Amino acid sequence: MTTAVRTGGDLVAESLSALGAGTVFGLPGQHALGVFDALRRSALSYVGLRMENNAGFAADAHARLTGSPTPLLVSTGPGALMSLAALQESAAASAPVVGISSQVPAAGLGGGRKGYLHELRDQQASFRDVVKSVHTVRAASQIPSALAAAWCSALEAPSGPVWVEIPQDVLLSPTDVPAPDALAESGTYVPRPLHARPELTAAAAALLDSANRPAVLAGGGVVRAGAQPQLLALAEQLDAPVATTFGGKGAFPCEHRLSLGSWLEDRCTTEFLADADVLLVVGSGLGELSSNYYTLAPRGRVIHIEADLGKLEANHPALGIHADARQALEALVAAVTPRPRGDAAAEVSALLERVRARIDGQGLELEQDVLTSVRAALPDSSPSFWDMTILTYWAWSAFDPRSGAMHSAQGAGGLGYGFPAALGAAAADAERSTPVLAVSGDGGAMYSLAELAAARQHELPVTWLIVDDGGYGILREYMTDAFGETVGTDLVRPDFVALAESFGVPAVRTSPDRLRADLSKALAAPGPSVVVLPAVLRMFAPTHLSEQP
Repeated sequence: MTTAVRTGGDLVAESLSALGAGTVFGLPGQHALGVFDALRRSALSYVGLRMENNAGFAADAHARLTGSPTPLLVSTGPGALMSLAALQESAAASAPVVGISSQVPAAGLGGGRKGYLHELRDQQASFRDVVKSVHTVRAASQIPSALAAAWCSALEAPSGPVWVEIPQDVLLSPTDVPAPDALAESGTYVPRPLHARPELTAAAAALLDSANRPAVLAGGGVVRAGAQPQLLALAEQLDAPVATTFGGKGAFPCEHRLSLGSWLEDRCTTEFLADADVLLVVGSGLGELSSNYYTLAPRGRVIHIEADLGKLEANHPALGIHADARQALEALVAAVTPRPRGDAAAEVSALLERVRARIDGQGLELEQDVLTSVRAALPDSSPSFWDMTILTYWAWSAFDPRSGAMHSAQGAGGLGYGFPAALGAAAADAERSTPVLAVSGDGGAMYSLAELAAARQHELPVTWLIVDDGGYGILREYMTDAFGETVGTDLVRPDFVALAESFGVPAVRTSPDRLRADLSKALAAPGPSVVVLPAVLRMFAPTHLSEQP
């Protein structure tokens, strides 16, 4: 019997285990075989996907749900480059993915082109504009420290993806570098909390106490920080209405009397927020979508709490507070003066009624019925992952995640996120007791069809809802509105039901009136499944300024 030789690849696996990793995602390649060979001797669970970008989306979702860095293993050159779009989404969504790629042999690093397979003149340069930090290993002794540094970088605010490169020969060569037991301390590493400076907390509390019409806009930073209880306490103390951004879904209970929901693409909500005499923005950079395409123009004072220093006051002048959402909200809860209930709940109710009346007047019963059926079929605690498709645009505004998590690719806006992300989320549930929902259009689904094989191979409980409208539906609407006709938006596509079944994945073609029952049945069944809904959905029209009361 051959005795395994301990290599640099083993040191990578040992270091990841010492840092606290349990699951890794990826795709093997020739230069990376040393670390993949080591995986079978390690305690790490490996989930292999069929394309590097999809593996990156899976790692992204795993990191979002666990809040812990998640390793992504890929090979040199083409394999590494194929992960860039996923890493861009992780950067936009502050998901701590630790990308680990092989490199050409160490002798070829930093030199001219030597003709190695997969060689790039400067592979690092392709990633520097996307990830938080890049770490290059040149010898096995550097592996534990480089991975520990990358791990900490991924977690430090603002959290996000990082990149580690390790040469092929370092991964394959025998090593006597001891297994890094000392890294176990980093496995429980908690980033240094960003506390709000006391004088800024006092100034913010004074503004909020003096406000007649305070309002809150809560973003994804609240969800990532687990600051929902603090936000709820502050809103109730101030009797302040709360809207959530699309990335902040779940930051505030949708059914609460002070909840404005997430109707940020409706001008009624934009104007309501702009009319606040003090607007507290927490955990959002007020980017394009969160500001209704930069039409939000606050007329009162703005308090901006943000852990990403680069986003602080980037789009609006404010009392800027560089802090974690949880730390800052805890401080404000202690500092503000509770006020009695006033007219805020009635104003919220009146606003939501105006929004509902506008939607109901646009002949969009099909769209609302479909989203209602999805919500009714999905268990309250189940996470859902949404691709960039018309139903997702509706969900951004109108879907209540309840106690589950709702995530989409709205950070970077790339197609193909929903299904592989859902696979990553399912892998995060060791007991696999909670089904996961993925939602795609037929155009976006074409990016991820190969992952039906990964879903079957790993027996992941993901139900994939594919809304088939014959093309890129939202782009069809955009082009028709802007130019009167379309180019490249109508697509030939496969029989998704037959295709799924060819992978051994149960599938059903449904209709709007059967969707709730068919989706419920698929979600309740073990393993992966596909539900195909042929339907042409439309977007609601945003409110124009001329429509304001």
